[in-house]
Amino acid sequence: MIASLAPAFDDPVLQAQSVFRAVMNAMARPGRTQYLGCELAPPRPLSAGAAAIALALCDYETPLWLDHSLAGADDVVRWLRFHTGAPITGDAGQAAFALVADSGDLPDLATFALGSPNYPDRSTTLVLQVESLSSGQALTLTGPGIDGKEELSARPLPDDLAERLTANRGLFPRGVDLLLVSDYAVAAIPRSTTVAKGD
Repeated sequence: MIASLAPAFDDPVLQAQSVFRAVMNAMARPGRTQYLGCELAPPRPLSAGAAAIALALCDYETPLWLDHSLAGADDVVRWLRFHTGAPITGDAGQAAFALVADSGDLPDLATFALGSPNYPDRSTTLVLQVESLSSGQALTLTGPGIDGKEELSARPLPDDLAERLTANRGLFPRGVDLLLVSDYAVAAIPRSTTVAKGD
């Protein structure tokens, strides 16, 4: 069974560092696309970008929640368990990271860990797979790390995502952080960002 698993990074240290740096840059500059700089061929429906982020950020101490399409794909579950060591949890409220393949059907954000006033870092980071980071629903982002405003378009996304993220922003410093990821790039919407529907 192990022999049939799709490979992970060719150079685990350098590629994990590259992906980690891209994610940190995305969090520091909300709405700006950052390129992941690696190629993977994970089992579908897990995207290459989401797989790269999981490899770089998840380990045995980070419970990982998968949406229905990912959790139902045995090859994906085996690949993630083997290559990251992360425990797969069915309880979204216990997850450090959540991988969402069907981003248009994103669950209620309140189902995930939102942190506490004393430990706001004990919240879930959501990794949403998208088909595009250059077209689709337009969002206008303002807040820390943004000079004026930033426009971000992505598809597919829930029609009410801006309203959900407004409620999430109201919980600050609690709340979830979002990473929107295509096969090759990532853009972030941290909990500190104010989001409105774009034109």
